[in-house]
Amino acid sequence: MTEDPASIVRTAFRHYRAQDRAAALALYADDFSFTSPQDDHIDRASFFERCFPTAHRFAEQRLLHVVPVDDELVFVHYEYELTTGGRYRNMEAVTVREGRIREVRVFFGGEV
Repeated sequence: MTEDPASIVRTAFRHYRAQDRAAALALYADDFSFTSPQDDHIDRASFFERCFPTAHRFAEQRLLHVVPVDDELVFVHYEYELTTGGRYRNMEAVTVREGRIREVRVFFGGEV
């Protein structure tokens, strides 16, 4: 039985914080796409090269809300504190299909 999309998203965040690349890779589809204000539809390889290895920048990251919107879409609201100081909040729209993350769209929030 496949995990529900919200559980898959929570697991992906745990693997990111732990920097467990091998475990995380298994959660992302081959045709994965990542978009943020700094990245325009980058593919899986680029995401794991540029974005995944950034967890060291965070002193803390907390998932505030993980909300299933429908059978595939999950909204994630999280807060993080940088090691250099400053606390921020972002939102992500994550599409999970057939047990794998297909797309992430990040919306940057502001400092809290």
